[in-house]
Amino acid sequence: MPSLKDLKNRIESVKSTRKITKAMQMVAAAKLRRAQEAAEAGRPYAERMLAVMGGLASSVGNSEGAPRLLAGTGSDQTHLLVVMTSERGLCGGFNTTIVRLVRTRIEELLAAGKTVKILTVGKKGREQLKRDYAELMVAHVDLTEVKNIGYANASEIAADVLARFDAGEYDVASIYFNTFQSVISQVPTETQIVPAKFDAPEEADGASTLYDYEPSEEAVLEDLLPRGVATQIFSALLENAASEQGARMSAMDNATRNAGDMIDKLTIQYNRSRQAVITNELIEIISGAEAL
Repeated sequence: MPSLKDLKNRIESVKSTRKITKAMQMVAAAKLRRAQEAAEAGRPYAERMLAVMGGLASSVGNSEGAPRLLAGTGSDQTHLLVVMTSERGLCGGFNTTIVRLVRTRIEELLAAGKTVKILTVGKKGREQLKRDYAELMVAHVDLTEVKNIGYANASEIAADVLARFDAGEYDVASIYFNTFQSVISQVPTETQIVPAKFDAPEEADGASTLYDYEPSEEAVLEDLLPRGVATQIFSALLENAASEQGARMSAMDNATRNAGDMIDKLTIQYNRSRQAVITNELIEIISGAEAL
């Protein structure tokens, strides 16, 4: 049975931990507000960009002049998986959910006889995947020193991904990240970015709108597709940043509550032990008095 001093020290230790988790929760809440605003502000642009490129892609179709980023290499043998996770921990299951989705996809591709390559963005995902798939990793992007994600960061990642495609290192590229829905809900998401895939363009009242492009549709699409890849990566980074802060806020809130519950239990145990000690001392005093 622990002594009163041990219990008191443990109570003080848990109180110190609760102060830390509470502070981290408040910091995550402040960062979440900015990250959520950035993610929500970036969605309309990304959606409109995809809609424009989708309309162009449907017009170009499988023509001979279709850009290579749209038509692909004609094969799907080699897959590049761009895995986006956080640089820091203490954010609950945020990183684990992404890595779990990636592991499932890797096993599916390997079982189908495909070649898999992994490009990681974020230290935590790299650490988890390195245990089993170190030989599949081809590059890592370190964003430890980046405080606020910007389009320049996405452009650098997109440039690397596109350069590898031009060099013939892979046939299909997909990004993996968490889509932010709320503080307690982040959805692991897989999106193919090379070759580009678009949903069928929506038509109002069954009527399609005709546009004339100058230069040609193929030339416009050739210029837009690299920007579209960078935009998708930027949107994924923003969604991931908001999801990370939401997950961290929720995790630190749970840790703070658990610390409070532990303090209550330890306090009850301390009081009972102290009461038992006092009772024993009184018994000894009374027994001594009666002996006289």
